[in-house]
Amino acid sequence: MRQCARIYSILLSVLALVTICSPIAAQTKKAEVETLWRLLDYIAVDYPGAVDKGKVINEAEYSEMEEFSGTVVDGFAKLAQNPNRADLIAKGNELNTAIDSKASPDAVARQARSLATDLLRSYPVPLAPKAAPNMQNGKQLYAQNCASCHGTSGNGQGPDAGQLNPAPIAFTDVERARERSLFALYQVIGQGLDGTAMQSFADLPAQDRWDMAAYAGSFAFKEASKGQGLWKNDASIRALFPDLAALVSMTSANLGKQIGPERADAVMAFLRNHPEAVGTASSGSLALSRTKLKESLAAYQAGRKDEAEAFALSAYLDGFEPLEPALASRDPSLLKAIERAMARVRAAIGDDLPVAEVESRIGALDGLFSEAETALDADQASQASAFVGAFTILLREGLEALLIVVAMIAFLRKAERPEVMPYVHGGWITALLAGGITWFAATYLIGISGASRELTEGFGSLFAAVILLFVGLWMHGKSRADEWQRYIRETMSKALSRGSAWFLFGLAFIVVYREVFETILFFAALWTADNGMTILAGSGVAILLLSVIAWAMLRYSQKLPIGKFFAYSSALMIVLTVILTGKGIAALQEAGLMSVTPLSDFPQIAMLGIFPAVQSLIAQVLVIAVIAAGYWYNVRLKYIQDYSISDQNEF
Repeated sequence: MRQCARIYSILLSVLALVTICSPIAAQTKKAEVETLWRLLDYIAVDYPGAVDKGKVINEAEYSEMEEFSGTVVDGFAKLAQNPNRADLIAKGNELNTAIDSKASPDAVARQARSLATDLLRSYPVPLAPKAAPNMQNGKQLYAQNCASCHGTSGNGQGPDAGQLNPAPIAFTDVERARERSLFALYQVIGQGLDGTAMQSFADLPAQDRWDMAAYAGSFAFKEASKGQGLWKNDASIRALFPDLAALVSMTSANLGKQIGPERADAVMAFLRNHPEAVGTASSGSLALSRTKLKESLAAYQAGRKDEAEAFALSAYLDGFEPLEPALASRDPSLLKAIERAMARVRAAIGDDLPVAEVESRIGALDGLFSEAETALDADQASQASAFVGAFTILLREGLEALLIVVAMIAFLRKAERPEVMPYVHGGWITALLAGGITWFAATYLIGISGASRELTEGFGSLFAAVILLFVGLWMHGKSRADEWQRYIRETMSKALSRGSAWFLFGLAFIVVYREVFETILFFAALWTADNGMTILAGSGVAILLLSVIAWAMLRYSQKLPIGKFFAYSSALMIVLTVILTGKGIAALQEAGLMSVTPLSDFPQIAMLGIFPAVQSLIAQVLVIAVIAAGYWYNVRLKYIQDYSISDQNEF
């Protein structure tokens, strides 16, 4: 047990280091990335006012374009090391050349927009608010902070406008507004605009800045009622806005290329005045997954394999995974089919299969997505499905943790060490409290991405599997009554020292928090205003059943002879080790941290940790081999000890 505690301490330190370092890497140069994106957006919008038909029509504006494009390239060179940084610099130089040669406004705008998109792919920053912008709050903030310069109607003619040079932007300028996204307005509000009177409002909360951006971005677009009709009656338009990120990054100009300029202006008029419509209209849509897969195919056709892999992974993590809990409660078999099909797409790209094969595998997903959207449609939801979903999720996630914690409690009872029991109880209680904090943070403070969720589940599963492997083999070695008595006499007082007690605390925390984390995210996806009490009822029944299982295990374990108790406990730990190994590898594959080689005809039994992929099955086979070697060693050691005792008796 002391050796297990040392291994636990080392692994916990590594896990903590990964946890601490990951956010730092993810947030490197965030402010600089935002500034560079804003400059590129500014070039795309304002270059037409500097050059026309190959001639400079505004020297001051053109000089600014040259300055900004040079600043962008210099900024790229100063960003943290990234595999795509050299490509960004090269494309930045191409943009510089285009501006120097006075290229057409359309060409420069296209290059700047494309480069801004590539920048955010390489150095991601938050693209959307956590909640739909509040237009009433935005109106009040605009009146307090913006109206004196930009005017109460957004026409750029506020009381102080005459004193400013350059003049304030007119938000009512339709041509300009068509090229400006809400994300661009949000960036300017947060960082200000160099060389103008536009100050930074970074001291305001992020949500307030989004509210102001939405309100300012609504002035130019009229005919909101027409846009409302288009939104309600045309599913293809709704599919273009799967989430708030799509809304705040979309410009009317880009939307117009897909549905026509007039219709685009009307739709933007409606959505910018009613951004909450996006959140309510797309809860069961897989439009984002479809879009990402199309982008993945386009990138693969162009020979950009890494980019294609990133898009395919995003199609799963950002587009499909948030809908998994609801689909799991309504059609588990369809969920498995989609997971397997998406894994086959990623595998095809990773294996450099022909474009036609990748296209075929992506095409196969379209029908599955349509089935999923039908199953996820609000009309298909029922109180019964919500009850069953909550019940099965909590029962499934809770059972693994329950088995391990109950086994530890039973072990301490057998060992007659009640003074260590508070550590085990403290571990699982702390895990529940940490789960509550996680729920609060995920609901009100931060967003937990699909990748973060899979990484947490993956590393947590593998971490617990390593510990259970050692514990299981240790218990197997003590499964004979005489061996246990010898252990009690020689080392028990040391084995359950303060360090080992904290080891039990940590193990209880890890196994419970892993399941609590997963359950919270599932419930958050299932919860609606209409089914809250039903989900609580399903959870209550699951908790009752888990309590009965725990009571039965503890009661039965008290009657077991010590040898059988250790033999059964060892078997339980070993089985859970194999299960958690399979789950951990599968989660890391879904997070894109490991490659996946799917086996099309192999069954998937998620509850047993069996997934149709070569990597997870090989990992489980290796674990089984280690277990077999450990069991063989224990048996051989017992044989040698018995033989030695027999010789001593004869002597």
